[in-house]
This record gives sequence, structure tokens and C-alpha cells, in this order.
Amino acid sequence: MSMWADHAVWWQIYPLGFTGAPPVAQATVVHRLPQLESWLDYAIDLGCNGLLLGPVFASETHGYDTVDHFRIDPRLGDDADFDRLIAQAHARGLRVALDGVFNHVARSFARPEWFRRGGLDTFEGHEQLVALDHSNPEVAQYVGDVVRFWIDRGVDAWRLDVAYAVPPEFWRDALPRDCDSWYFGEMIHGDYAGYVEKSGLDSVTQYELWKAIWSSLNDRNFYELSYALGRHNALLDTFVPQTFVGNHDVTRLATRLEDERHLGHALAILFTVAGVPSVYSGDEQAFRGLKEDRAGGDDAIRPAFPASPDELAPYGRSTYRLHQELIGVRRRHPWLTRARTTVEHLTNESLALRSSHGEESVLLLLNISDEEQRFPLDSTPPVPAHSWELLTSP
Repeated sequence: MSMWADHAVWWQIYPLGFTGAPPVAQATVVHRLPQLESWLDYAIDLGCNGLLLGPVFASETHGYDTVDHFRIDPRLGDDADFDRLIAQAHARGLRVALDGVFNHVARSFARPEWFRRGGLDTFEGHEQLVALDHSNPEVAQYVGDVVRFWIDRGVDAWRLDVAYAVPPEFWRDALPRDCDSWYFGEMIHGDYAGYVEKSGLDSVTQYELWKAIWSSLNDRNFYELSYALGRHNALLDTFVPQTFVGNHDVTRLATRLEDERHLGHALAILFTVAGVPSVYSGDEQAFRGLKEDRAGGDDAIRPAFPASPDELAPYGRSTYRLHQELIGVRRRHPWLTRARTTVEHLTNESLALRSSHGEESVLLLLNISDEEQRFPLDSTPPVPAHSWELLTSP
């Protein structure tokens, strides 16, 4: 893994939604990417040092039906807009990651001879998304050329969309290796460590931990989280996972949690266990949104943002400050990226987690019960109902 990635905290944006772009492609160039520039300082104030962008390449609709990987979507702008955004981000010390959609393309993609055949051409039943034939050397060459082209334009990292549907060996052959880029794949299920080893990727998304965090809080069952953290620790023998409690594909955390008092618990877990964490834009303001399995079902979780942070509603400020506080802990204890987490106390509704690396450690006490909890550990304070306490070394 690139050494700089050990210190990365990503702020994720879905540009088409964020900038209020129309849902269907248009030929006229509209310069919406510059809208993101007024949010770069906001991301830094939050504590992030990376900008993780959703699809920016020319597509038919939502960005994941790409028609040209070498061209900025006209709804967002042009090459000059992109180059300026990269320059503005880098001037502030922000790394930039792009969303590489290389499992499938739009049906109107110019090279239909690269489409997968034999009844496996459509991606997960979406007629307008056609899977590429990853056994074709020309496809590997094309993907490598795309990635190289944008790295040469200043891109620092790549999220590889739907990696779980791509043979892992494909990435080992296709991706440029003579650079300092950080590659992480979208893995919802499967053998995370095995995929990383076979693919040569630096990381994959940790959906198992994401699910365990909100599910254990909703069900008042910390045994689920304890089990998931054991598996999470084991992954560190192979790689450092990309961790999150929200992204552009899932119901907003503030909506998912049945008790809003447990939002802080979820965030405290995210920022005190190992991983390369990301924050989905709006989650730091406690935005709400339900993902639905229907046409347009992502709209609620991919809304347009105001022109500048000054126009945000005030109700999200406390959640923003909480993110700042916890990302600050991460900054003061950068070893947390690779820390192992041990469970020192466990009941359905109370949990003590110690994350350690060498001689250093932090202790997180979580209480989601309706009563104050006293933990059977030395020198730990009682934790009020529905509260958490983080004890860190100086």
C-alpha cells in the first residue's frame, strides 16, 4: 500500500448529484465541476485529506453507464474544469481518487466487440449496463490506458467499481504499477483477503464491518460487532480495509439507525478501528435519505448540495463537530490505521474496545442501554445511558 494512504481520510462526493446535474446525458458542456472547489476547504476543516469522487466520465445517465472513459461528462464540464479541480485540491494537500467503472459500460459504448457473451452480457439484470469481457487482452489494455491517462493528469487513487464481479487476475494485468497510486476495489461479499492477494489491489471496501456497526446498534447486539471485529483484525494480516459507515450506494446512517442517539457510537467505532476511512458527503451533517430498489431509488441519497458550505442548514453542526473531534483523534494517533482491536468487555448493550499498535492504545466504551453502565476495567468512568467514552493516551 502506498505509504501516504496510511494517513488518508476520504471525503466522498457523487459529483452528478452533488452539482445538481440533469439525470440524462446532454451534448452541451455545462461547467458544474467548479462548484466543488468551494467545498475543498470544508473537507479540510472536517479533517479529511482526500477527495473521493464518484463517476466523472461521459455516461448516459447516472455515471455508471460509461460511454467514454477519456472524456469528462459534459454535464460536469470539460478537461480544463477537471484539471483546475485537481490543481486546487493538490494545492490544499488533498489527494484525489476517481471511480473506475470497468466491469460494465453503457450499451452504446463504442466497442461492442468487447462485450461479454454467452448470456452474461447484462450486469445484474440492468439492460443498459453491459459487462465487459475481462478475458480479452484488449479490454485489459484499454483499462490500463485509461488509468494511466488520468494518473498522468494528477489522479492519486482509484476506486474500482464492482470489483467483486471482475476476475481478480484482471487487475494484476491491467493496472499500472510503476506509480504511487492507491487502488481499492468494491467488494460487497466474498473472500476479501483472497481477492486482494490474487488481484494485487491495495485494499477493498469493508461492507461486513459496515453492516455489523449499524445492525449491532439497531438490534442491541454487540456480539455481532465483536464477531465482525475479529474477522476485521484477521484481514490486517493481508491488507488494510477501506472502512465507512455510509456511501453513495446505501441508506444514510442517520436514517438507517433506529435510535439517533447511537450515531456517535457508530462514528466512534469507525474512527478508532483499523482501516482507511471515508465520510460520504452529507453524513457529516446528519443528512437523511433512504435507498430504494426501484428506478430513481438512489436519488434520496445523492442530493444536490448548496453552492457553498455557508448555505447548509444549522441542524447538522453538532454532527459535523463530532466528525471533527473523532477525525482529530485519528490524526493524533495515526497508528490506528493498522491497529488491532480487542474486546475487553462484552454484553448485548455494552462493549469495551481497545485498539492497540505496539505500546500505544485507545479504549472505547460503548453503552446503548437505558441504564448507566460501569465497566469492570481499571480506572474507567461510568458511562451514562446511550453514551460512549473514549480514553486515549496523551
